[in-house]
Amino acid sequence: MNRETKRMLQRQGHDVEGTAPPRRAAQPPRRPPRREPFRVGQFAREVRSELRQVAWPNRAEVVNYTTVTFATLVALIILIFLLNFAFSKGVFWLFTT
Repeated sequence: MNRETKRMLQRQGHDVEGTAPPRRAAQPPRRPPRREPFRVGQFAREVRSELRQVAWPNRAEVVNYTTVTFATLVALIILIFLLNFAFSKGVFWLFTT
């Protein structure tokens, strides 16, 4: 056992030979802290303050993001349609021969 391992074991409460640390007396289980009641007004104020921190996109960015999303959607629909069509024709050709 090297020096670093011995120091680590001593910090953890083990003796130098590496045996287990001394046992502590059993403590009664802790009660969880009491929860505060839900307050609608406080919740609304906190939501409003968080929404003020959001970096909202302007109209041009929203249009740009919508266009990109729509174009991607159309491209994927076409791709899935073509793959489905090709595989169905391939399976029908396979079973008719």
